[in-house]
Amino acid sequence: MIDVSKPSDPLLRVTALFEESLRVKTLAAAQLPPMIVRAATLMAESLLNERKILACGNGGSAADAQHFSAEMLNRFEVERPGLPAIALTTDSSTLTSIANDYQFVEIFSKQVRALGQPGDVLLAISTSGNSQNVVHAITAAHDRDLRVVALTGRAGGKIAELIRDTDVEIRVPSGSTARIQEVHIMILHALCDLIDHRLLGVEA
Repeated sequence: MIDVSKPSDPLLRVTALFEESLRVKTLAAAQLPPMIVRAATLMAESLLNERKILACGNGGSAADAQHFSAEMLNRFEVERPGLPAIALTTDSSTLTSIANDYQFVEIFSKQVRALGQPGDVLLAISTSGNSQNVVHAITAAHDRDLRVVALTGRAGGKIAELIRDTDVEIRVPSGSTARIQEVHIMILHALCDLIDHRLLGVEA
């Protein structure tokens, strides 16, 4: 994490941010590829079996869930039919209804219980690994026989404790939310690339 006490010069601060981002990405590149490959294989197998991917997260991670869903439903880098993926973060009426009538921690889990089918995959994104509504979504996914791909950071938090042998946790080696989110985007793009390659045999 950048030391905010230095440098004070804006150009040097930006350079330091790039350097820190590169450092975290280099660590991630050394540690995470086997988990990314396993997660992509799990997702591709689900899609080949005519199942779908549900994605959730909060804040920047909500945007990442929507980003991934858009890449699946529309296209990534090559032309192909749309792939079934649903971001559970986009329906404001559903989210506010659940939060108002029940609890905010259930905004994703109730959707998983309603929409999830055995063989689907839940993409659960939380930089800390402790987002309570994402934790509840994972529990609901397990109850519905979904497998889970979790994108986390730091020490993995409560999500790491819930991950089963049939799930995949991809944990970014950083304690900075910004750096974790930057690597999460890279991971999502890698997943999209591998899924396309597995399903279509394409070289993007």
